Order: sequence, then C-alpha cells, then structure tokens
Amino acid sequence: MIGTLVLVILISWAGLSAPLICAQDLSAYRQFQFGMNLPAVAKQSDLKPTEARMIHHRPAVEWRPERTLGSRPKKDPVKEVLFSFYNGELFRMVINYDQHTTEGLTSDDMVEAISAKYGIATRPATKIVFSSFHVYNDSERVIARWENSQYPFNLFRSSYQPAFGMVVFSKRLDALARLAIIEAIRLDEQEAPQREIEHQNREAEKTALPREGRARDQSEPST
Repeated sequence: MIGTLVLVILISWAGLSAPLICAQDLSAYRQFQFGMNLPAVAKQSDLKPTEARMIHHRPAVEWRPERTLGSRPKKDPVKEVLFSFYNGELFRMVINYDQHTTEGLTSDDMVEAISAKYGIATRPATKIVFSSFHVYNDSERVIARWENSQYPFNLFRSSYQPAFGMVVFSKRLDALARLAIIEAIRLDEQEAPQREIEHQNREAEKTALPREGRARDQSEPST
C-alpha cells in the first residue's frame, strides 16, 4: 500500500461569510488555504472530521459529511465545495455555484464578476478535469482561467445543468497526487490476481462448511 494518502471531502456551503480572497491572490479560496489539513478545513466549515464518512479508497479516498450543514447566506452563490487532500494537505477544490442564485447570468457576466477579485482572465481553448483521481474523469470546457505560477482557477459551465463551477488547485501538490494515484493503480493491478485467489478460497470454504456438517450428521450412529 502506498505511503501517501489522497482523500476528498464534500462540504455543503454552511454560512461561510468570510470575504473572497484579495485580488490576484490565488493561494486560497475564501478562508481555505492550499496546504491546510482536514481538521482545519472541517473547523472552518463547522464540520467534525469524524462526521465525514469514507465512500471510496485507493487510488482515491473520498469522504462526505454524514449530516447536512447549516444554511448559507441567501446571496452567497456557492452551493458546495469538494475538497481534495494529498498527504494531509489541501491541494484541490471544486466549487459548485447555486444555479438559482446565478440564474440569468451569462458566462461573460460570471467572468466579469470574478475578474473583479482575481484580475484579468484568459480564455484557453481547453477542458478541465474535475478530479486528479483516474476513477473520476468528468471534464468541462474552461470558460475563463485566472492563473499564476503556482495556482490556476478554472471557471466552467456544467454540460448537465444550467450551473457554473470552479476548479482550483495547487500545481505542485496536484502533480504529486497524480503520481501517487498512478502508483496506487499499479499496485491494485499487481495485487488483483492474489485478491481473486483469496476471494475464491473464501467462497470455497463457505461452500464446504455445509457439506462437512451434513457428512458428520450422516456418520453419527442412531440411538
């Protein structure tokens, strides 16, 4: 098993009224700083780490809260945030905007509003993958990007519903996470034959037990 840990936690936006990051400061989204750990993120979100449940592991470990968090401010466009951690450090966030709050806004409207905080955007002809994990390969076309040498912020519009979202990550930690996931997939494939043998042995044992019980009953002398 690899010595690194990659996990994801989905948190519904819960009354987080802190201001957005300063213009052109891409090292954090609101009060969530890249590199902070899960307890710190959970504290900022009013969520105990123990209230998250693991729903997937190796090559990705995914966590979701067991309860619905408090209501968010009515005018806050953010609906929920998916946090990804590598070796205990926050390295990626997928922000989903509430479609009702942003209803009527065009892509240009969103770009203009976000540019007021992050500076001038570029319009790359590319797509962004939601997750570093190979088990999740959904992607969307990037509407606009705000980027420096360490962090890209990618605005997209969902193909499935009239809603916007943003994928932001640390380039350094994202690259390390991808390498760890590739190694985890390799190990999974390498260990697959042995796991199949162990599974077949367990099934054979389950089948053999009732037969052995019937054989003992038949061999006992009647009284």
